[in-house]
Amino acid sequence: MGLIHIDLFTTLDGVAQAPGGPDEDAGGGFTFGGWQAPLMDSVVGGQVEAGMQDLDALLLGRRTYEIFAAYWPQQKGTIAELFNRVPKYVASRQPHALPWDNSTQLGPDIAAGVHELRARHEGLHVIGSLDFVQTLFADRLFDRLTLWVYPILLGSGKKVFAEGVVPANLTLLEPVIASPKGAVLQRYELAAGTPGVGVMGNGGPEV
Repeated sequence: MGLIHIDLFTTLDGVAQAPGGPDEDAGGGFTFGGWQAPLMDSVVGGQVEAGMQDLDALLLGRRTYEIFAAYWPQQKGTIAELFNRVPKYVASRQPHALPWDNSTQLGPDIAAGVHELRARHEGLHVIGSLDFVQTLFADRLFDRLTLWVYPILLGSGKKVFAEGVVPANLTLLEPVIASPKGAVLQRYELAAGTPGVGVMGNGGPEV
């Protein structure tokens, strides 16, 4: 059974909208498109590539697919070669043109389609695709969550965790990594159960 990875870039206040460029997604009047660019460095770049070593398929929402399909086929380099080579799956209930080679649209039953892909691939990576990610969070249809958290506050924009996220436990897989420009990498695994509660006492938590 393959693993579903969600890979996101987010600000400290949880905004993940349009990190890559001004024209990526201006929905809702968002004016900070491309906020990630001034904070990129070699540590981020190296860790992003390392995190994709197990990627054998992309699973994307419609909007992110359109952005990627217009960009990556014209690019060179390790990530471009990987993205252009692997199968691409698009989560959308409405039919859409799929111009990027090796692209397939999931059927109307998104959950069933995701389970089928798990049986077919070892490492399915969901990048961006914030609306689709909310569905995965709500249905617990993910195994790993990778967050790059950047030291800026935007105050508005689409959030990583929107309404509909269900309570869940996560396990930190490795020590966090900080880049020279202050981005912090956090890699988590979905764990069993729901968050517990307790009472904090003088000697520590009482549960």
